[in-house]
Amino acid sequence: MKRTTISLIATTVALAAITGFAALTAPDGGSSAEAEAAARLPVERSSLLCPAPSSSEIAETAYTSFTPAGKTADAKDGDAKDGAAKDGAAKDGAAELKPSAATLADPGTAPKKDEAKKKDTAKGGAGKDGAAPGAKKPVPDKAVLALKEPGKPVAAKAGGGEAPALVGTATGRLAPGWTAQQTTTVPVGGSRGVLGVSCTAPDTDFWFPGASTAENRQDYVHLTNPDPTAAVADIELYGKDGALKTTLTEGIPVPAGSSVPVLLSTLTAEPAADLTVHVTTRTGRVGAVVRAADDKTGSDWLAASADPSDTAVLPGIPADATSVQLVAFAPGDDDADLKVQLAGATGRITPAGHETLHIKSGMTAAVDLKDVTKGEAGSLILSPAQSSGTTPVVAALRVVRGKGDKQEVAFIPATAPVGERATAADNRAKGSILSLTAPDGGAQVKVTASAGTEGGTQAVKTYTVKAGTTLAVAPPVPDGLKGSYALTVETVSGGPVHASRTLTLPQDGIPMFTVQTLPDDRGTVAVPEAEQDLSVLDD
Repeated sequence: MKRTTISLIATTVALAAITGFAALTAPDGGSSAEAEAAARLPVERSSLLCPAPSSSEIAETAYTSFTPAGKTADAKDGDAKDGAAKDGAAKDGAAELKPSAATLADPGTAPKKDEAKKKDTAKGGAGKDGAAPGAKKPVPDKAVLALKEPGKPVAAKAGGGEAPALVGTATGRLAPGWTAQQTTTVPVGGSRGVLGVSCTAPDTDFWFPGASTAENRQDYVHLTNPDPTAAVADIELYGKDGALKTTLTEGIPVPAGSSVPVLLSTLTAEPAADLTVHVTTRTGRVGAVVRAADDKTGSDWLAASADPSDTAVLPGIPADATSVQLVAFAPGDDDADLKVQLAGATGRITPAGHETLHIKSGMTAAVDLKDVTKGEAGSLILSPAQSSGTTPVVAALRVVRGKGDKQEVAFIPATAPVGERATAADNRAKGSILSLTAPDGGAQVKVTASAGTEGGTQAVKTYTVKAGTTLAVAPPVPDGLKGSYALTVETVSGGPVHASRTLTLPQDGIPMFTVQTLPDDRGTVAVPEAEQDLSVLDD
């Protein structure tokens, strides 16, 4: 055998070992093996992070964890998959949410070194558990929620202001589409309201249009690190005139497995009614979400906007919204000119006086759309005002229901399409509204209501959404429901479809509510398939 042939064989083996597949082509233009269309396989590992729910002693928090049935990660050895954890647990798997190592004090309001030293001395020292001054006490490494099987949600509750942030991992058959929600109710006080958030996957880049450092707002960005090594995060603030000067120069350290809340108003001396917050990491990755509280309208979580795009869809404005404010930001080098439209039950309309929106590069634009829905549920669609416009933007809505001292606020960020499948984990027998928007072409979607956390059998219903409209419906409820349940939305045909779920839990005449968007759960990943062609090795 010639040395060149031996070298080619060695190269082929190396390529196969590194990539899991190889495709070689004969140099003389003979036979070749082209990669087949990528197959979609279930992921084997998923991570979720839930922020510390509240500092209020009267807060009541419900957690719900769920993995849709139908797709598993039971794969043959050698399958290449995103998040694959070849740890022997792929077949059965586990899905647990555990308390973070600690929820640390806000770096912007932490006690000074001499004050911290005095407090530590008075308490007998704070160095025993490794927590920073002002940290909540570390809690035992015991799962708050442990999911046992796909298709059946589990729930847990926590009370008071000491509940920590949660860090979770799902493997095997429980990983594809794993979803968790945290819903907190605070009946009175400055942070009153229903605060709902879908626990987020860790990442390195987040955009939050709709935050504020105004006097009547208390906005915290919560940073949670799931990894065994420390992360360092940067927070940039952008107002109507551009970047705000901040006190951050070296980033915010987020210790391994811990969570840090940062009060935005401590980062700058410039109060701003409307802000875009940009969170990035220098090292590591974090989960990030903003808790916004208003003295008059209550509080809720502001989730990150979808990645910057020249088109944005913000689904699920309630029919009885009394105030809707759009906040948008253009992160690129060019200004953005957007067409503003509301997709209602019968089609698109243009809000009077707000046909277009101009956003200067690097600046935050805010528009008061007032009661734009006029008693009809809808979704806001932003698109280039000119066919040649391709400037990416991020956006969110601040939505208020009620009047006077009976108001409540929620946020709707721009969201990616449902795609193959998306899930809202926490639903009750009453109070859920599902909003489905098809901005481009008509679509058909299947909605599955899971079994309840304490009993009941799943229910399934199919809906048709006309092009350019929003369909707002009370979703199916499981037969014999006990406890809470999950809603899974799947695109059957057409689309794309954007969706959100509104959960209404009124208290004392206040229409308390929260809105969660439903982007694709990324439960599967594309894996190209190819075959080896060793004919090139022929002598």
